Amino acid sequence: MELGLRKQDLAFQAEVCGFIDRHWPERVRGVRGNSADDHRDRTPHVQAWFDALVAQRWSVPNWPLEHGGAGWTPTQKFIWDRETARAETPQMSVFGVAMLGPVLCRWGSQAQQSKFLAPIREARVAWCYGHSEPGTGADLAGLGTAAVRRGDHYIVNAVRTCSSGGPPRNRRAADWMFFLIRTCSGSSPSEGISLLLVDMQSPGIQVAPVAAFGSHYSAERVSLTDVRVPAGHRVGEEGQGWTYARALLDDEAAGVAGLATSKKQLERVGQIAARTPCDGGKVADDTAFQRKYRELDVDLRGLEMLELRMLADVEARQAPGSEPSILQMILKVRSTEISQRIADLMVETLGYYALPYPDELPIDNEGSIGHDYALAAVQGWLFAHASSIYDGSSEDQKNVIARSALGL
Repeated sequence: MELGLRKQDLAFQAEVCGFIDRHWPERVRGVRGNSADDHRDRTPHVQAWFDALVAQRWSVPNWPLEHGGAGWTPTQKFIWDRETARAETPQMSVFGVAMLGPVLCRWGSQAQQSKFLAPIREARVAWCYGHSEPGTGADLAGLGTAAVRRGDHYIVNAVRTCSSGGPPRNRRAADWMFFLIRTCSGSSPSEGISLLLVDMQSPGIQVAPVAAFGSHYSAERVSLTDVRVPAGHRVGEEGQGWTYARALLDDEAAGVAGLATSKKQLERVGQIAARTPCDGGKVADDTAFQRKYRELDVDLRGLEMLELRMLADVEARQAPGSEPSILQMILKVRSTEISQRIADLMVETLGYYALPYPDELPIDNEGSIGHDYALAAVQGWLFAHASSIYDGSSEDQKNVIARSALGL
């Protein structure tokens, strides 16, 4: 097992860093983590970054070469994810690029690939994922609503909680949505489910944002009333959606550790602590803060070793059975816990400046007090506590780990 980067990997790392420096220069960095403004809007700098990715054929590195992928090794993908996280570059939509795209590349019809892949690859169309219906939570096999086939269309009446990552105000969830729904009977709860693609401009669709702490809207409630979805917008075979759903989640969880992002956040905590007054000195001088900071640093180093171990196993094709997915689950649980602790330490570091106006609604004409970065930090802290639900809750992940890895 080799846990270090090889010579060719270091050369690729230098190429990536050069690309980032040219197209996402220092003068536009840092704002994303220090401002409460919405960074998902297409500013000229953000659009220029996406244009450069497309021109370089680096916008969808996890796709096959024949569909515009970069042909990278797992280590090169790891390096790309790490360096872009360090530079806090704009990210391509996880729903289109990381989830739906690979499924369409593998199971989509030629017509679907021709229609949908290029707009996703070129960041021209926004996708959202209608991942659950009321009462089912994250249990995909518990879907109760069904689509009725009438001729060459499915008639859909359903409600979906939809993740889009879209801006929080004054915009529809996305241009298109993909979701699972029952289209035929099956002998088990996981059978009879199909994956459908629907135009969000279709008659009968209503979208309402779901408010979360800190004025962030990361989800929408999508109501579909007698919505006609062409049968040609069903991905793969009817009733085989469970297979595609598992691939969706595997692709979403592939880079779930977010190690570089957590390192960047911990670094920012240290910088803020070094300039925040506390008892005649700075927060960074406090022994309690130092202990928590160093514990997190050690835990991140351990997480990095686990991530590199999984990477080495994938590169060497030596991972037996289901071990890579188990390692992914362990990484997901552990990284979630660490990222939440970093967010907690950030709020502790801010002290009184963490208190006012986390919802951006000042109660008078004075505006929010404190530093510009305080509001973004508090919003991130409030929302971070939802991360233990993404891609399967931590409780479910731990149960699978116990059964599969420990035989319990």
